[in-house]
Amino acid sequence: MSGEPRLPAHLEVGALIRRAGAEGGFASVLQKGERDAGTIVVVLTERGTNARVYERMPQADGNRAWTLSRAENSENKAELNEWLDRRGNQDPDLWIVELDIANGERFIGIT
Repeated sequence: MSGEPRLPAHLEVGALIRRAGAEGGFASVLQKGERDAGTIVVVLTERGTNARVYERMPQADGNRAWTLSRAENSENKAELNEWLDRRGNQDPDLWIVELDIANGERFIGIT
């Protein structure tokens, strides 16, 4: 299987957190996963609202692309947190990182 070389998860998470902070945002690790090979889920919010969850999904060419997995339901905001809890319980190696900053998609290369 081809694919891009992978940066260890803890380094990528650290970079996301530092970059968000440097640009005036807030970042938090909601779940700490496996140091090197853990999957990363990024929760993007803007002032605590409009949450979107992205995770890398395998593509046909062997690479992994950020894909929108969930979006906050304004009528049932607890639903997203329940989904994140289930997702985290299913995969103990999973990192869940929240970035609260405007246009957060730019941090994961989505414009």
